[in-house]
Amino acid sequence: MIDAEWWDYDSPEELAEAVAGDVGYIIGQALEARGRAMIALAGGETPKAAYALLAAQPIEWADVTILPTDDRLVALDNPASNAGMLARQFMPKKARVIPLCAGETDPVAAGRAADSRLADLEWPLDIALLGVGEDGHTASIFPGPDHDAALNGPKARRALGVRPDPLPANAPYPRVTLTKAALVSARTVTLILRGKAKRKVVEQALKQGATSALPIGRLLADLDMDIDIHWCA
Repeated sequence: MIDAEWWDYDSPEELAEAVAGDVGYIIGQALEARGRAMIALAGGETPKAAYALLAAQPIEWADVTILPTDDRLVALDNPASNAGMLARQFMPKKARVIPLCAGETDPVAAGRAADSRLADLEWPLDIALLGVGEDGHTASIFPGPDHDAALNGPKARRALGVRPDPLPANAPYPRVTLTKAALVSARTVTLILRGKAKRKVVEQALKQGATSALPIGRLLADLDMDIDIHWCA
């Protein structure tokens, strides 16, 4: 079982500040060591404040490549697009933001195209910042028909098209997600979450380990590193 250190905060503002500080530090270490950094950032509402603070840091953003951990098959200017959200935040800073979707409507085709594009990048990720849903999904690895493919596909496969079943009511789109293999190979994996329900899910997943039916549990069980989990109510 991995050692997960929980960092609890009194407010969303404190949570955002801490996460921005951690991610910025890891980027700085990567730039110093290798002259470049590549990171994957979660979508959703929880990390947005952290991204605003991160973008304000004096980082050599032109040497940083940013991927969404997952995305919906929508246009970049759609509010549901994670790549669009990251592009608006970081491209003015000259960072390179690579979308997982390029206008496809079929998730299988989108996943294959994304996997091909990502193959040319210099892996592994320096950090994967992950969110968690109350159903135990992380990135767009949902419980359902595409669950095993995203978790247990070939290790060389870095992206996969998925169609959550049922589609989430708040974002009813097929998606492309980074695979478990792409995420767990990161030099650092960090979680950001809010709410008691999500904390309970992650605590359960950690306890269950490799036997967990939850995607986040299966992913965490495959890590060979300790992780930080940033949380507030």
